[in-house]
Amino acid sequence: MDNISTLILAFALIVTMWGMGLGLVMQDFRRILDNPKAVYLGLLNQLVLLPLIGFLLVSFIPSSPEIAVGIMILAACPGGPTSNLLSMLAKADTALSVSLTAITSLVTIFTIPFIVNFGLERFAGAGQNIQIDVLKTILTLLVIVIIPMSIGMLVRAKKTQFANKMAKPTRILSVILLALIIVGIVIKEKDNVVEFFARAGILALMLNAITMGFGYYSAKFMHLDRKQSLTISLESGVQNGTMALAIAGTLLANTAYGIAPAVYSLIMYFTSGIVITLFLRNKI
Repeated sequence: MDNISTLILAFALIVTMWGMGLGLVMQDFRRILDNPKAVYLGLLNQLVLLPLIGFLLVSFIPSSPEIAVGIMILAACPGGPTSNLLSMLAKADTALSVSLTAITSLVTIFTIPFIVNFGLERFAGAGQNIQIDVLKTILTLLVIVIIPMSIGMLVRAKKTQFANKMAKPTRILSVILLALIIVGIVIKEKDNVVEFFARAGILALMLNAITMGFGYYSAKFMHLDRKQSLTISLESGVQNGTMALAIAGTLLANTAYGIAPAVYSLIMYFTSGIVITLFLRNKI
C-alpha cells in the first residue's frame, strides 16, 4: 500500500482506540471480578475459539493463501468499539461488552503477532520470508492501540463531560473511516474484487455465523440472561475490522490480506442487524 493509505489506516485505528478510551474507566477492568462467568465465557469465545474456528475453516475449505491469511488475521482481532456500539443499540449488556473489549484490547497486543505469524507460516509458506517481527508488532500495536486508548481514558477521568460529548461522534467517525478503508481496498482491487468476494464471502459468512451462534448458545447453556447472551454473541461475531485491515496494510504491506477482513466487515453489519432485530422483537 502507498504511504497515504498506510497513514489513513493508522489514523483510523488511533481514532477508534481513542474513542473507545473515552468510554472506559478503570472499573471496567475490575468488572471481571464482579461478573466472572460472563466475562470468562466471552474471553474464551474471543481469544481461543475464534482463532480455532477460523483455522479449521481455512484448513478444510479450499481458498487462496491471501484469503486464508486474511481470515487468520481477522480471527486474531476480536471485538472492538463496533461491538460496543451494536450492544448499545440492541439495549444489551453494554457494560459487559465494554469490559470484554477493554480486556481483549490489552491481551491481543501479545496474541496477534503469534496468531498472524502462525497463519503466514501455515498458509503463505515459511519460505517466503514474510513473517512479521513479533517485538516490532507488539511495540507498534502499543503505540497505535494502548497509548490512544490510555489518553482517551485520561481525558474521561479529567474531562468527563467532554468525553461524554465526544464518545458518539468518535464512534461515528470510526465507522466512516472503516467504510472509507473498505471502499479504498475495493477500488484498489477492482479487477479482482468480485472474485475475492466470491472466494472470501463463504468463509467470512461461515466464520461470522458460527461464532455469533456459538457465542449466543454457549451463553444460554451457561444460564446467562438474554442481554448477556446477545452481548457475547456480538462480541464473538463482530471483529475489529479496522485492526485487521491495519495489520494487513501497514504491518504486512499486502492489500490482498485485507480482502477477507473487508468482506467480513460488510457481512457482520448485515448479520448483526438481523440478530439485533430478532432480539428486540423477542424472537430469540
